[in-house]
Amino acid sequence: MKKVAVYTSGGDAPGMNACIRAVVRGAIYHGAEIYGIRYGYNGMIKGDMKPLSSYSVSNIIQKGGTILKSARSEEFRTKEGRKKAYESLQENGIEGLICIGGDGSFTGAKVFYEEFGVAIVGAPGTIDNDIYGTDFTIGFDTAVNTAIEAIDKIRDTADSHDRIFFIEVMGRDSGYIAIRCGICGGAEMVLVPETATTVEDVINTLKVGKDRSKTSSIVVVAEGDEIGGAIEVAAMARKAMADADIRVATLGHIQRGGAPSAKDRILASRMGLSAIEGLLNGRKNVMAGVMKDELVYTPFEHAITIKKSLSPDLLRMVKIFNS
Repeated sequence: MKKVAVYTSGGDAPGMNACIRAVVRGAIYHGAEIYGIRYGYNGMIKGDMKPLSSYSVSNIIQKGGTILKSARSEEFRTKEGRKKAYESLQENGIEGLICIGGDGSFTGAKVFYEEFGVAIVGAPGTIDNDIYGTDFTIGFDTAVNTAIEAIDKIRDTADSHDRIFFIEVMGRDSGYIAIRCGICGGAEMVLVPETATTVEDVINTLKVGKDRSKTSSIVVVAEGDEIGGAIEVAAMARKAMADADIRVATLGHIQRGGAPSAKDRILASRMGLSAIEGLLNGRKNVMAGVMKDELVYTPFEHAITIKKSLSPDLLRMVKIFNS
């Protein structure tokens, strides 16, 4: 391949720029012309792309967000939209693509390959860490560090006022952020989508803490927990603990922003280079990942359909540390 393009799709994640940088410089090193597609699949449909040089990606490794912008594309979900995207790539002579995104982005890439034969290699960029085929995804480590910093500060005010805080972190289908924040933040309980927990379990845990003269507590809630988000769980707890001062903090999109951690910069750089070298060497319809510190390629089909399980050791740690 002599002419390829890179794009970011779906939710942004710290480290995406480091990945873009690695893709661009890797392509140039191997003698390929590299283009950047703006606004993900929307930009692909509209032909919003421009050539990238080594200078184009200077001074971005430390920046959060994505210089290529990102957007969700309803049009690309249709066969007509994907046909427009294919025609746009043909008009610009693009022979292969690097997709930096999560499961929704990879689902689109898989369908695009099956319908039009466009060679695509992915790099997993999502703070949720819910993609099979890699131990960690780009942005996860930074998101956890950001959330921990916030939880530590909330703990201070909880201690000062003898309050119970229910803190909601991101994780619609995954409890990876929540479980690590719970351990690192010393939470009394962690609610995640992967395990079934009842309101009674939450109340009993808090009451046990109170009986041990604990004056403040932190409960970390993944937004996708089956009971509900932090607001819903806190409302149920108030009914059973009328004398408790219960508050809610939803960390929200702050977890997606900020400068990527050193770990995310290294991870994104490894994945970006692996993705572009894989594409140039004939790989397609696969995702570049890192497992046990080794670079691996996983078919999109597996990356998006195989459930990535939460470590039982982490769940066990939460239980032991707060017993």
